[in-house]
Amino acid sequence: MSRLSIITQNSDQKTVEELYKDLERRITASQPGLCPVDLAASFLHICHSQSCGKCTPCRVGLGRLEDLIQQVLNGSAQESTVDLIEQTAESIFLTADCAIGQEAARMVLKGVRGFRDDYLEHIRHGRCMGLQNQPVPCVFQCPAGVDIPGYISLIHEKRYADAVRLIRKDNPFPAVCGLICEHPCEVRCRRTMVDDPINIRGLKRFATEHEGTPQSFAKAAPTGKKVAIIGGGPSGLSAAFYLSLMGHDVTVYEQRKRLGGMLRYGIPAYRLPREVLDNEIAFLRQTGFDVKTDVSIGKDISIADLRAGCDAMYISIGAHTDRKIGIEGEDAKGVVSAVELLRAIGDDEMPDYTGLDIVVIGGGNVAMDVARSAIRLGAKSVKIAYRRRRKDMTALPEEVEGAIADGCEVMEMMAPVRIETQDGHVSAMILQPQLAGLIKGGRPTPVPASLPETRVPCDKVLVAIGQGIDSRKFGEYGIPIARGKIEAFDWSGVSGSEGIFAGGDCVTGPATVIRAIAAGKVAAANIDSYLGFDHEITSDVQLPRIRFDDHVPRGRINMKERPASERKHDFKLMECGMTEEEAICESSRCLHCDHFGYGIFKGGRIAKW
Repeated sequence: MSRLSIITQNSDQKTVEELYKDLERRITASQPGLCPVDLAASFLHICHSQSCGKCTPCRVGLGRLEDLIQQVLNGSAQESTVDLIEQTAESIFLTADCAIGQEAARMVLKGVRGFRDDYLEHIRHGRCMGLQNQPVPCVFQCPAGVDIPGYISLIHEKRYADAVRLIRKDNPFPAVCGLICEHPCEVRCRRTMVDDPINIRGLKRFATEHEGTPQSFAKAAPTGKKVAIIGGGPSGLSAAFYLSLMGHDVTVYEQRKRLGGMLRYGIPAYRLPREVLDNEIAFLRQTGFDVKTDVSIGKDISIADLRAGCDAMYISIGAHTDRKIGIEGEDAKGVVSAVELLRAIGDDEMPDYTGLDIVVIGGGNVAMDVARSAIRLGAKSVKIAYRRRRKDMTALPEEVEGAIADGCEVMEMMAPVRIETQDGHVSAMILQPQLAGLIKGGRPTPVPASLPETRVPCDKVLVAIGQGIDSRKFGEYGIPIARGKIEAFDWSGVSGSEGIFAGGDCVTGPATVIRAIAAGKVAAANIDSYLGFDHEITSDVQLPRIRFDDHVPRGRINMKERPASERKHDFKLMECGMTEEEAICESSRCLHCDHFGYGIFKGGRIAKW
């Protein structure tokens, strides 16, 4: 009889581990709009099954919580039951021995406090408050509501021009988004339940690269109505495109030399080549809207005069002002804001960083952009100082990995303290090591560690800690401003300002390109209604028949990039597109949620707006 033995997994344990992974994928792919009370009951049941049974709060208490929530779901609960659920969960949280009971109770507490009205709605009316008008996960997650299953099916049939035409019905920047969109549509892709989400952005890029000559849209008859758009970025240009198609007389006022906004002055060419952006804008301008560049609203022309000369006005200025760190030495020569650097690059004014040591402050996508740009401008070394952990960076993981591959060094858990200067010029960055503290808002709060400061010699400091909105002139005109942003309704109207609409970064703060595009689409629809019309934007593309061979597990095709040793020396596009073979293979993975499940019954395909 041996005292010890080697434990190996049997087939039962291996199967359970596989089921755990299946469950993880299913939770990841949970579509929006599910009943939160039902979800709470399901999660609680799983938590209860994990209990070892040692302590009463976990063994008995979680079972009691399950019973109470089931009473809510089956209609036998009273309003006081919700209070009892909260009290019971709090008691379990405070008295359970370990995390199994504590965290299960905390999850119930978060729910009963976060969606209490849903509990009460079940008790009073036997129904959930959730309203889901769009059951297709990828379409729902796309802020612009693009018909993603539709254009993927067209790509699979090699009808690339039709695919792009279908995209433009809701998003006039398909080529741009095919390169730089953060693809929220992939987050809840139901294909995740089978293997991995579909590479939607990559397929969009492939379609635009094989579109051929873009097909123009039919314009409505002239309405005689004038619309002024302030800001020539993605939101303003999207609104201008759709309003022009509706027959309105549109003029776009842009402060910079060229159109594009943050697409031109905030995203380097190695991610978005200028010829792609210029071609996209040129196509939009075929609808006939006027453009006035190098015009500063409130300086070259007053807001009052602009409003008096049009029937409606849309404000879509971007986040083009930098934010200060608030430390000693930040006004020294050699301290450059990310906005300033990317703006110069956008105007083809390339600074020379040859042989310089650079420190970048920040952890977002913009910080990665300026760090990688500095490498391409000849910097000898680039260090990215971030006060949190690398995993807490707001930048996309692939952007962080790309920056490291390009030669940047990430100094995580390092907070800027002061900038040393010599003769008024930057000489070093002083950083204070940090500890990961209590979690707030989903991320640990950094706290100073009991370690000495770190001195990093450098020639320049690039500050990328966020951008702001220059909204002062609009506030002086009487447009409501809160925390530097314009206050607007979700339909883009501005309270107390007749005929004035606003959207994009000036309302939300710095956000993604697709959200700005969606804001322009929403504004166009509601400005059209305000002007007394009901024009419709439609697509005449006929979709292919549904396939039935899409459920076999198959690996996702990811995008490839040029070797770091090659791409870091220029601003040419770093990402390689799909081959046709790859695109056909990847598009075959779509499960057609717009047809199967309940997608065809509820919501359905939105053919016009």
